[in-house]
Amino acid sequence: MRHNIAGRKFDRPSGERRALYRSLVTELLKHEKIITTEPKAKEIRGMAEKMITLGKKGGLPAFRQALTFIFEEDVAKKVFSELATRYANRPGGYTRIVKIGPRRGDGAPMVQISLVE
Repeated sequence: MRHNIAGRKFDRPSGERRALYRSLVTELLKHEKIITTEPKAKEIRGMAEKMITLGKKGGLPAFRQALTFIFEEDVAKKVFSELATRYANRPGGYTRIVKIGPRRGDGAPMVQISLVE
């Protein structure tokens, strides 16, 4: 039984799973919306919000901490300049998940995860 075990494994080793999360979060912060499966979107939601919270915190240590997770430096700069000012007065809840229906090939539930305005 899997009592009190959080997170999804996606049938991947831990390093590959972490790389998947990092790439999805980087793309979400870069393009401000992506289309993916519902379980993946629910997993990366908290990670993306943590990156925006780091951007709101500001400073060099927070920037370096964000760079350990975000793949591209220009995306990290965007988080600390543009997104941090946009969400300065918002206490949380920076993302929105909207269901868009099943995928044609295998019927996986697809969603659009985007940053709120």
